[in-house]
Amino acid sequence: MTDRGSASHQAVTGSALPAHEPNALASGEQAPRFEEIFRDYFAFAWTGLRRLGVQQAALDDAVQDVFLVVHRRLADFERRSALKTWLYGIMLRVAHDYRRKVQRAGFGEPLEEGLADQRPDPQEAAARTEGLRLLEKLLDGLDEAKRDVLVLADLEQLPAPAIAELLGINPNTVYSRLRAARMHLNEAVARHHQRGAR
Repeated sequence: MTDRGSASHQAVTGSALPAHEPNALASGEQAPRFEEIFRDYFAFAWTGLRRLGVQQAALDDAVQDVFLVVHRRLADFERRSALKTWLYGIMLRVAHDYRRKVQRAGFGEPLEEGLADQRPDPQEAAARTEGLRLLEKLLDGLDEAKRDVLVLADLEQLPAPAIAELLGINPNTVYSRLRAARMHLNEAVARHHQRGAR
């Protein structure tokens, strides 16, 4: 997997989604090749893993782990769901593994400046960086179950049935966790603004 650093930067500044989203393949239709999946979904995997809590320093390794699993299990992909949904299931497991490693180690890392859009106006860039730091902090304050649902629903725009399928839970549980996560975030943002107003 060559030139991961430049691809990583491109994932931050460009679109997280591939140009097309394949649905479940029709009978007899040829399955996508690994090279095509890697090319079309690298940025999607990189950005998605970051949103799911994989730290910056571990992102390249985590993305590589995702595509190693894709390569190993592609022949078993039954095409009953969209390729992106299948890929998300792999990303969730990899992200959970990396987050557990960090929790066991007992430390985290600050959000990097490079995650902000580099704009000519320094104040605007600084404000965006601060906003990203706050979002990362708020996401870290959620338990794993609520964070996954919030990221998949609000940041990745997946519908509740797809989230339920990915996480192996009832759609009603998705809605319940999403409401709780949004409430937690709203309260945390309000507390943040109150502290800033003092």
